Amino acid sequence: MGWEALAQWGEDAVRLEPLTGGVANDVWSVRIHGRIAVARLGSRSDADLDWETALLQHLDHEGMTVPVPLPTMDGRLFVDGLVVMKYLEGGPPETGADWRRVAKTLRELHRLTQGWPQRPGWKSSTDLLHAEAGTRINLAAMPPEGVARCRAAWARLAGRQTCIVHGNPNNPANIRMTADRVALIDWDESHVDVPDLDLVLPDNAADLDDGAYDIAAQASAAWEAAVCWQDEYAVKRLAEVRAV
Repeated sequence: MGWEALAQWGEDAVRLEPLTGGVANDVWSVRIHGRIAVARLGSRSDADLDWETALLQHLDHEGMTVPVPLPTMDGRLFVDGLVVMKYLEGGPPETGADWRRVAKTLRELHRLTQGWPQRPGWKSSTDLLHAEAGTRINLAAMPPEGVARCRAAWARLAGRQTCIVHGNPNNPANIRMTADRVALIDWDESHVDVPDLDLVLPDNAADLDDGAYDIAAQASAAWEAAVCWQDEYAVKRLAEVRAV
């Protein structure tokens, strides 16, 4: 159905202008019932979108500021890959104090989602110690030496408690801050994993000790290399993962 599905949010629903930042999706500002919102059209499965929208509703209910999904006229939260979400004001983090507020928000996310089920089709970093593929990761496409380095980095996370991780919080474009709240947007990479993967922030804003930061930074670099393989960024990230 494509963008024609936007009519499910009302006869007056209209696209306004494309928004930057989306890679796997087509993202636009829209007007719904006279208010500005954000609409995202992609190829995620219904099971995947059901998981994501349920997560955002849960976090909203618990008091976090997230792009909560807006229902269609008949109460659905997505239609044929299209999701419409609340528009969130704010700007990116700019100072060390801002990033410390981001770290506090991430820790609240982690606290609220312990025991959450894995996103359909996804694997955690420690799952990939034994599995070869999950979502966009296909370790069979990587050179064996690179896979060994990634798995050695992930093995240092084995046995840790897991929860939802946002997946890309160190990108300032995924943060909307005001004086009184921090909002996390773009939940495309969110999944169940070890929380420290979210806490590799600028200037170590999460205040991890040296050992914890090194473990998390290596595991995060390995994850990004595997997810993006084999573009230039992925090759650069793999180079940051120490040889076994």
